[in-house]
Amino acid sequence: MPKSIAMKRLSRGFFLFTILGLVHVCAWGQKTEDHNFELSKNLEIFHEIINELDRFYVDTINPSKIIESGIQSMLKGIDPYTEYYPEKDMSDLKMMTTGKYAGIGAIIRQYTGRDYIYIDEPYEGMPAARYGLKAGDEILRINGESMKGRPSSYVSDHLRGDAATKLTVTVRRPGVKDSLDIEVERSVIALPAVPYYGMFQGYGYILLDQFTENCSRSVMEALVALKEQGAKGIILDLRGNGGGLLNEAIEIVGMFVPKGTKLVETRGKVPQTMSTYVTQRNPIDEKIPLVVLTDDQSASASEIVSGSLQDLDRAVIVGTRTYGKGLVQTTRMLPYNGTLKVTTSKYYIPSGRCIQEIDYSKRNDKGQAQHIPDSLTKVFYTAAGRPVRDGGGIRPDVECKPDTMPDILYYISQNVVLFDFVNQWCSQHETIAPADKFELTDDDYNSFKEFVCNSDFKYESSSSKALESLIKLAKREGLADKAQDEFKALEQKLQYDLRNDLDVFRKDLEKVIALDIVVRYYYQRGAVMKNLGSDKCVAEAVSVLNDSNRYKSILSGPTKDK
Repeated sequence: MPKSIAMKRLSRGFFLFTILGLVHVCAWGQKTEDHNFELSKNLEIFHEIINELDRFYVDTINPSKIIESGIQSMLKGIDPYTEYYPEKDMSDLKMMTTGKYAGIGAIIRQYTGRDYIYIDEPYEGMPAARYGLKAGDEILRINGESMKGRPSSYVSDHLRGDAATKLTVTVRRPGVKDSLDIEVERSVIALPAVPYYGMFQGYGYILLDQFTENCSRSVMEALVALKEQGAKGIILDLRGNGGGLLNEAIEIVGMFVPKGTKLVETRGKVPQTMSTYVTQRNPIDEKIPLVVLTDDQSASASEIVSGSLQDLDRAVIVGTRTYGKGLVQTTRMLPYNGTLKVTTSKYYIPSGRCIQEIDYSKRNDKGQAQHIPDSLTKVFYTAAGRPVRDGGGIRPDVECKPDTMPDILYYISQNVVLFDFVNQWCSQHETIAPADKFELTDDDYNSFKEFVCNSDFKYESSSSKALESLIKLAKREGLADKAQDEFKALEQKLQYDLRNDLDVFRKDLEKVIALDIVVRYYYQRGAVMKNLGSDKCVAEAVSVLNDSNRYKSILSGPTKDK
């Protein structure tokens, strides 16, 4: 091509590029200007509305309350993780990130139809347990003030307070005639991130409950102790773990992979939200076989740990698909000691995928955020070439679903009848067998059955509910009269027989009753120990670890197409 022609084309192309660039800059500038105008306009409108309400509304408005309601409504339209914490609620934010608060250290519970709140579970080693409060105690008064008819939030606020302050809790205890006045000194309550770790069938088991400050240290101590006890592999249980601090997740993954391994990238709208995270410490063990347990409540930092270990082919994931939260929040200080926890970026794990399942920028006609369908997710590849997908949480390498809960089991576990029976049983037994050995006797279960049958406990089966819905649908379609006899016959057949159901589902019910009893004597640590032997997903994890060929084949997987 002659040089002069080439130069003309290059000049024309450069001129066109320059013009397009100017158009783009102008368009971007116009877009920014329009955005700023809309923001200023609506802020001015909001300000004027508040002024008009304050001046002319028939009753005096509470500025703090009405504006905070407006803020909360505004944030609901963004995503569920962007939240405003006024100064009065800062303790809630602190507890979320640190796992600490000042109080007595107990779970309280309200039962429908009861006038008072109950102590449901004191935390092991915390003031409630140390000073003698017990599960089943009915909270009558706090510092002389009656708690009758008070909601659990009100009672909780009165139990909490500054560390080293004292309060008197008046309780009614099952099996004790008179009420008891128990003086308790509040302290800082640090909920354990690792409520239990121990050996199980030759493998180390670690339950990580939350990603709060220094939880990685607790995991490290557990891992070192289990290795010293001869653990052939590790089971890290992240089921039910809703996440927390990103840096703690990085530290935990770093215990199993080489120093300097790139784990997470965060990408947001402004430069300060874009970061790359790599492991900073030498690992504790790069080779020990590792299984991570997940479920649909494993979210955020749990997904960073499980997803990174999956992408690096360092662990086999067992369980069900995780929640799918690929968003990162940071805190921004506000005037008058408020704080905004705001979503600033998305995170991307080693394969390059983001596992965020819900697109909060796209909503249907009802304002509901949209799930990303599986058909629109993209394929990425692990370090060994195994295909993994984005947009829907972490999919397990080995699926293990928990058993379906029978209707009667759900209703009894939620009803006060189980609580009352366990209160009565525990008042008659000072001690029980070790947590992992304790079982109900035939007499115990027969006593429970009579206790339930003599109570006002009732429940509605799913099949009865489905029939009720079908009858309503038939009435709307004018078909109910034609099928009236069949409906009545079916209704009779679906009537539950409480005594029969208590026999049919005895095995499931015994597990729940035994677990509630074990917690009274051995706290959460005992509950985990009691559950391990019957946990099908833990059994599946052990099965994977016992078969080294299966373990290796899962992690090697199919190779990536060239």
